[in-house]
Amino acid sequence: MAAIRFTACQKSVMNKQRPIHLALHLIKLPLPGIVSILHRISGLMLFFALPLLLLMLQYSLASIETYTQLMAVLANPLLKLMLLGLLWAFLHHFCAGLRFLAIDMHYVRNLAQARNSSKVVMVVSLMLTVLIGIKLW
Repeated sequence: MAAIRFTACQKSVMNKQRPIHLALHLIKLPLPGIVSILHRISGLMLFFALPLLLLMLQYSLASIETYTQLMAVLANPLLKLMLLGLLWAFLHHFCAGLRFLAIDMHYVRNLAQARNSSKVVMVVSLMLTVLIGIKLW
């Protein structure tokens, strides 16, 4: 097996072409990549919010006093906005999960279908969030 030898000029050219650092803010992801990252972020949000949601369920079911206290706390607009974000996280995670299931079952076969399904996931999750958010606000 022959050893590959580089001259000093070739080494300096190779080193200059390599990036010094990875500039994540300059990378332009396609929409399916954005949907995939948002799927992971929404899953993380739901995971960390689960104890809070379970606590709210416990307060709502314990007694009428704890239920009225919970309703008073939930009247805060900032908390409503946070719950609206969790609603989006759930709906996006659900819709993107269905998309990934369709991809795994080979219903989505080419790049054009993958891009269109990404658009559908974004539109449906945002529209459902708006519709349910208006109803619950």
